[in-house]
Amino acid sequence: MDASADLARAKALLGTDAARAAALARAAVAVAPGAVEPRFVLAAALRRCGDFAGALELLVSLAAAQPRAWGVQFELGMSLAALGREDAEAALRRAVALNPASSLAAHALGDQAALRGANDKAEALHARALAAPRDGLPANDLAVLRLHADAAARAGQWAAAAALLATALEHAPKYLPARFHHAHALFRLDRTVEALAEIEHARAARPGNPTFELLRAAILMHLGDAMGAAAAYATVLAPTPGDAVAWHAYGHALRAIGQTADAVVAYRRALALRPDFGEAWWSLANLKTWRFMPDDIARMTERLGDPALPDDARAHLHFALGKALEDSADAAAAWGHFSAGNTLRRATRGWDAAAHRAFVDRSIATLTPAFFAARSDAGNPAPDPIFVVGLPRSGSTLVEQILASHSMVEGASELPDIVALAHAAADGAPYPEVLARLSPDALTALGTAYLDRTRHRRPLGRACFVDKFPGNFMHIGLIRLILPNARIVDVRRAPLACCVSLFKQNFAAGQAYSDDLGDLGAYYADYRRLMAHLDDVLPGRIVRVAYEALVDDPESQTRRLLACLGLPFEAACLRFFETARAIRTPSSEQVRQPIFRHGLDSWRAYEPWLGPLRAALESLD
Repeated sequence: MDASADLARAKALLGTDAARAAALARAAVAVAPGAVEPRFVLAAALRRCGDFAGALELLVSLAAAQPRAWGVQFELGMSLAALGREDAEAALRRAVALNPASSLAAHALGDQAALRGANDKAEALHARALAAPRDGLPANDLAVLRLHADAAARAGQWAAAAALLATALEHAPKYLPARFHHAHALFRLDRTVEALAEIEHARAARPGNPTFELLRAAILMHLGDAMGAAAAYATVLAPTPGDAVAWHAYGHALRAIGQTADAVVAYRRALALRPDFGEAWWSLANLKTWRFMPDDIARMTERLGDPALPDDARAHLHFALGKALEDSADAAAAWGHFSAGNTLRRATRGWDAAAHRAFVDRSIATLTPAFFAARSDAGNPAPDPIFVVGLPRSGSTLVEQILASHSMVEGASELPDIVALAHAAADGAPYPEVLARLSPDALTALGTAYLDRTRHRRPLGRACFVDKFPGNFMHIGLIRLILPNARIVDVRRAPLACCVSLFKQNFAAGQAYSDDLGDLGAYYADYRRLMAHLDDVLPGRIVRVAYEALVDDPESQTRRLLACLGLPFEAACLRFFETARAIRTPSSEQVRQPIFRHGLDSWRAYEPWLGPLRAALESLD
């Protein structure tokens, strides 16, 4: 037997056939049981086969005998990490110190640092590792899978990242970096129920870990459990109060459950830790019913004067100052800041008004009376969903709050599921034209999938629930096909009032049309054009609520709305502001008060600057 040849073949096979490599290395160890290299290669092969305990048995003695062998320290660290042990970090730290050029060791050490909350150190190590070439790395190594998953995630390729991490977990279920980042990837993919299960798995392995607790809190918030999220954030922040981002997220949870004063305290704690935290300044402004003090305005103005301030933080500050100066009745200065904030937003995210108009044109051409008649027997017949659509800042949160005050209805807030199903149905083909290719069974399956996906958002188990994602107006055709008995409410606000409110709102993502007055007016016009067509082809199927009429005469409009939805009148709907529920939209504070009129004409203060908007809205006349 040629032990040296077996060992050479084993080393060559480590990255492609670890089981065969282990067999060959074992044979070499049998010939020379005291030799270091055969035992090291066997340990490396066993780790890649998933026999981490076997690898560890060899590596502990090797590390003691070879304390300056970086490869031994790396294999020891990865074996310990695969078993979920906290002492993995010490071994990986030794490996990086012995071989600073190893991208795998640096990245794996960064993962361990992140698990204990050392995020700055983790980011430096990860950035260093990702800057190195990644070609030719073996695909059967946990460290390689994590490195590639990190690269995919940073590129926004969350599905690819999730797949890589799932593969890693098949080999090493206790490998906590993969478990945590798999939960994060699932969360970013809106697979939130699965994400919660993953992070609970990680929490069970390492109870009280702040990194895990923070992700769990964010997932709970996304699932609509703002009370649970607030409790989770409070638990994390008690022993580790120095995390500005966590305080900011805690403020969001407190705001959602109606604890506005506590939310202000949380946002201010975030600002005390990070004075240039532009998003926290905007979160205070976004409370709507809250007012900045003069020293707040001075501090924000001072921050804007810092040339090193990142553009994202600068945009947040401009919007926050716009709100502060609007409250001070300085319309010209306020508009200047709103415009500056939108200019910064527009520079980082594009909006293709022509493409959107073409989508509306294609929707009108596709969604004809004959199109719907030919598919009248398709879809899941459940009458549970009530879709509240329109444009943001149109009064949809108020309508949802009124409906959620009814004993037969629960409010599920803005759900992403119709958009996700539209993408899945299209699968890269032109939408909505692709709907014509779907069989009745496929359309029914999509309706059932929607009900299944949203079931966890109905903890009260009431007969009906409200999905109030405004952008679902673009998918009413799909909704009608997959859920033919769903009810649809279009909340309409006066064009100038709605558009000015949108322009003043600092949308972090998803509403790029609102960054420019001309685009905003064109978008509103296209929305009205599509809804007019849908009224014609689906007569009587869409209930329209005029926001101004609701404010002027809440009782008669509420009675009318309930009757149109087939719901009996309940007086609690008129006292909607007393209904205790989590609300995550910018109007959360406003709908916890009785209806007031003073905001109806607030847009008039900005009339001198609305020329581009008026011109774009002319097509409505």
